[in-house]
Amino acid sequence: MDEWFDRSPFVGFAPWIIYWVVADGPSTWKFGALCAVLSAVILGIAMGRGGPRLLDIVTIVFFFGVTVVAMAVGAADRDWMDTYATTLSSGVLAAMSLVSLAFVPFTEQYAREAVPRQDWEQPAFRRTNQVLTLMWALVFALIAVLGLVAAQIPHTQDWTNYVVPVIVVVGAIGMTHSYPRRARERARPAS
Repeated sequence: MDEWFDRSPFVGFAPWIIYWVVADGPSTWKFGALCAVLSAVILGIAMGRGGPRLLDIVTIVFFFGVTVVAMAVGAADRDWMDTYATTLSSGVLAAMSLVSLAFVPFTEQYAREAVPRQDWEQPAFRRTNQVLTLMWALVFALIAVLGLVAAQIPHTQDWTNYVVPVIVVVGAIGMTHSYPRRARERARPAS
């Protein structure tokens, strides 16, 4: 296969997207977390080729933990989670992305499915995944900060919870699709 990202990490993000959509109102984050952990398990089983990936493991552990906490805490603690759900979940994704750079960038775990094993150690392949993983870490960190701004300055919520994050994520998706092709073209020897 010629493409490095035939099966992208977007399937791994599906539970997070479900969480953000369902957990959009007061006290709905607990239902969002339950939906997210169930979707992560179902998608993990359905898409399970190649073993579990870091994103899958972090997703299941995080949302299982949030679901348990939702069942165990009182209303005051749930109010805190209503306020900081975006900051917490995006912060977890940012941390996961950054930590994966020290080992195997999380995007590389998906890219390996579309690339012959001998290409895995190619500098261009490794560098491409480092760049993309760092980009996603910065996107998640920005969304976490925007969630904090939305919590502290409520009249900014439309922009900080929706408009800016959607624009940033759409841009990151575009880069995830276009950057590997450009990196391969730059890495090819001149003929």
